[in-house]
Amino acid sequence: MSRALLDPSFLSELEALRRRLDIDARSGQAGERAARRRGGSAEFQEHRPYADGDDPRRIDWLAYARTGTPFVKVFRTEEDVVVRTMVDVSASMGHGAKLEVAKKLAAAMAYMALASSERAQLVAAGSGIATMPLPSRGRGGLVPFLRALDQLAPDGTTDLAQAIDQLRKRNLRPGLLAVFSDFFDPGPVLDALSRARAQGHDLRLVQVLAPDELEPHLEGDYALEDVETGELVDITLDASALEAYARRLAGLVEELRAAAKRLGASYVLARTDEPLEA
Repeated sequence: MSRALLDPSFLSELEALRRRLDIDARSGQAGERAARRRGGSAEFQEHRPYADGDDPRRIDWLAYARTGTPFVKVFRTEEDVVVRTMVDVSASMGHGAKLEVAKKLAAAMAYMALASSERAQLVAAGSGIATMPLPSRGRGGLVPFLRALDQLAPDGTTDLAQAIDQLRKRNLRPGLLAVFSDFFDPGPVLDALSRARAQGHDLRLVQVLAPDELEPHLEGDYALEDVETGELVDITLDASALEAYARRLAGLVEELRAAAKRLGASYVLARTDEPLEA
């Protein structure tokens, strides 16, 4: 297990926090949490009147004999939770230790899920392709999860929208999907997130940014190179240019916040120079 990802002091913090972990989405498989979705087995919950389209096998014939009205039995099922942590591994995530912070936060979320006997799955979003090892389960799954997470390295471009859509199509059963990225992807990421939410996935958006991205302290003439495409841009960084950049970045952050609110998700901005516990 990588000590760099989960050191003992951080683990103790997570052990306290994990008891507050509340995941709404359920995958539909047998597990240890009482699900909100109604199923056809496990703990009896209530009766309700029969309606067209109900399975006749669920009619309570004893209740029908007593009342003359057909009722069906509704059960509360025990369903498994799958926590999927999608980590952006594009080259831009290599700046300012963003990928390392994203990996530590993904490890933290996976730990809280696995320590609660749920399942966790790592999704690496790079070059538009989501690579997904099989989900780990329980505390015993932490070591292989961290081992796979430790191997992630920033490289090339990414297409978050395509990665989210690939994950959604491969995993028809919903779960919790947490995306760790700088969200500098120009593609239709919010549209893909909307499709994932419509499928039933519970969303968490974690935007990881470096201090010099939030508050750049540059002045003069520069030739800036895009770390993902290699494209060069000649630019004069003066007060007006920095102000324009700040407006665009603030617009991106606000767009993500608004999308999270609309989708019933949560949004967190994680600075690489701040303690992870917060």
